[in-house]
This record gives sequence, structure tokens and C-alpha cells, in this order.
Amino acid sequence: MSEQIQGNAQPGDAVHPGHPVTVNRYGPWQRLNHWITATSLILLLLSGLALFTPELFFLTGLFGGGQATRSIHPWIGVVLFFSFFIFFFQLWKANLPERTDWIWVKKIKDVVGGHEERLPELGKYNAGQKFIFWGMTGLILVLIASGIIIWEQYFSTLTTIPVRRIAVLVHSIAAVLIICIFILHVYAAIWTRGTLRAMTRGTVTGGWAWRHHRKWLRQLADRRKMGPAE
Repeated sequence: MSEQIQGNAQPGDAVHPGHPVTVNRYGPWQRLNHWITATSLILLLLSGLALFTPELFFLTGLFGGGQATRSIHPWIGVVLFFSFFIFFFQLWKANLPERTDWIWVKKIKDVVGGHEERLPELGKYNAGQKFIFWGMTGLILVLIASGIIIWEQYFSTLTTIPVRRIAVLVHSIAAVLIICIFILHVYAAIWTRGTLRAMTRGTVTGGWAWRHHRKWLRQLADRRKMGPAE
């Protein structure tokens, strides 16, 4: 081959001929990790909103009351942090920006309009998915750092009251932003038919991969042709 096709393929990604063709996208541990992260985010959303405003205090009933919610919320945050960053270290290389990402952004009308034949061939992730990945990464770091500062049970003596007040404000803003990104992520997964299958079964159809991530599919097909010895 005169030029190696780069599609950000990862270990475990593979094409399986058949009717239909199927493509491995996520392994069982990656899917488990993803759902732990998603569940943690939902629990943090509910418990955080319950503590954020009296109008939503009734949500503390889901966690055993106000004191229990206040106690469990930061621990769920710790679970989220470790769960997400296990995922992060598996996927960060595949989410590095590429030149085609800027073209994808410029042609966002074609993306929304379903004219993906007008887009450049994409690797495993498009620019929207990369935005969500890096947005989540940055906001989770902000949330864990600010959360530690305001975790009075263990760290109240390490900071001053003015610092904790700033941390509460930063924590709240980051929480609102990550909720928006999470909603965007869920909407995109539902809107792009066939995407949820990747995180439930671990595979996508060959047609889905050809339409949405053709460069990635080409790399996997090329890898299969070369065989394990290559």
C-alpha cells in the first residue's frame, strides 16, 4: 500500500463478514465502564440538583433524605472520576483533533441534514463526538477539583471560606455545562440510528460504519486483509 489508512482503530476493533457485516466497536469492559460513568452522571445530576435549590429538595428522597444525599453525592463524584478516566486512557488517542474535523464542523448543515456523502471520510470519531469527549474531560476535572475544596467533611481545614465560596460557584457552573453536554450526547446517540447498539451489543453494522466512519472501516478492512502476521 502506498499510503496507510489512518482511522484511529483500536485493539479489539474488527470487521466480521456476514449478512449483515458487523464491526466490533466497543469491548465488554469498555461498555461496562461507559454505563458506570453514565449512571454516575445521572445520580450526580439528581443529587446535585436536590442540593442546589429548595425547589428540587424533594429529590433527596431518592437518596434517603437530605443528610444522606449530602454525604453520598461527593462519593458518587469519586466513582465518576475514576470510571471516566479509565475510559479516557483507552480512547484519548482516537479523539485527537484532525484536519477533517474542521471540515466536518464547516459542513455541519450537511451533518444535520443527513447528507453525509458530502463530508470527508471520518475515523472512529467525528468532531462532535470529540467535542463531547474533551468537554467531559475538562469539566470532570473542574468538578472533582472544586468538589474536593467544598467537601467539608474531609477538607474544610485546608481552605478558607472565601475560597470555598468561589469553588461552589465554579462547581455549579461546571455542573450546568456538563448536564448540557450529557443531554447533547444522549440526543446525538438517539438521533443517529444504530449508535446505541454500539454501547449495548458492542457492535455496529457495516452499513452504519460505512456511512458514518468510513475511514475507520477502511482501516479495519485493510487490517483484516493483511492478517495477524502483519
